[in-house]
Amino acid sequence: MIILDTGAVTALARGHKTLNLLAAMARTPADRLTIPAPCLMQAEAREQGLYPRMLAYSAVTVDDLGSTAAATVGTMIRDGHGAPDTCHALYCALPHAEFAGMSILLTDNEDAYPPGINAVDIDSPGMLGFS
Repeated sequence: MIILDTGAVTALARGHKTLNLLAAMARTPADRLTIPAPCLMQAEAREQGLYPRMLAYSAVTVDDLGSTAAATVGTMIRDGHGAPDTCHALYCALPHAEFAGMSILLTDNEDAYPPGINAVDIDSPGMLGFS
């Protein structure tokens, strides 16, 4: 699963070249770009009209904050792991019942996530093998 946090969502909406290429190349469910709902909410709060541009991509899905996720994300927030958007992105990146594979979390701030999370800076050279 490929997860976009708030910074990556904003960058994609603003036309980030590599993220746009990634969104255009997505062909299988494993290639889909998953946006945690609080990340979409926070990005829209910062930049009006962003969400329709995100939802126009056929490769984009939004991960709802269901009851199990809400409890876990709430605990992460209480324990000081970040804001709701950061914690939901972290939750999505961790193996859980809905997805047990290794996720890639695309971000503009790798330092927001703890070691062991496959967080990749959207501006790193060769991100996901693209230049």
